[in-house]
Amino acid sequence: MVTPEVEPYIRQKFAENAGLTEEQLFTADATLADVIASSPRMTNSIDLMEAFARTANGLRKDYGVRVRLPALPLDTPITTVLKTFLDEFEREQKEAAV
Repeated sequence: MVTPEVEPYIRQKFAENAGLTEEQLFTADATLADVIASSPRMTNSIDLMEAFARTANGLRKDYGVRVRLPALPLDTPITTVLKTFLDEFEREQKEAAV
């Protein structure tokens, strides 16, 4: 099971890396393309991937869990990305415990 504070951590870190508030970022219908368009720090999908990488590096540093996200199309809702982050965290956490 995912540590309870991991979801808020991921939300906060990704929002910081995107240069947006959590409220701006995690709306029900926001897609990755919307994040790029509204972020003052992003101009393309490479910037988006860097923001994911910085978030994943924070998880590794602060929780000792290495998370890798699969390639996601730009029409993927940000809520799906968050779920994917959490699922990968849980999977990697279980593998590390074995």
